[in-house]
Amino acid sequence: MIQLKKIALALALTLSTLCVPAFAEEATKNTGLTDTITHVEEALAEIKKSDFSAARLHLKAARTSAATVAGNEAVIKEATNGVIQSQISANTGDVEKASAQLTKALDLFKSL
Repeated sequence: MIQLKKIALALALTLSTLCVPAFAEEATKNTGLTDTITHVEEALAEIKKSDFSAARLHLKAARTSAATVAGNEAVIKEATNGVIQSQISANTGDVEKASAQLTKALDLFKSL
């Protein structure tokens, strides 16, 4: 009976050490997605105010944090491409095009 308890305890400890990294990884994924969405929203607000220098900072941060997002790779790639295209539009001063691309990218990131 004592050996059965030791085996059960060892099994429980083994399973708990396997589950903790999975939870930590999931929390990191969610943090990256949350950061990305926040930066895209801030960039969109700055672009609508025609403050392109502040928008560039948020767009760069959004691209950096998007690299840590996990999920549907096709959606992530399309959303990141939208952020890149909005950077290009922002550099040329096209508010409408940059806003439209960021809105689409934001919707894609939120769908994850």
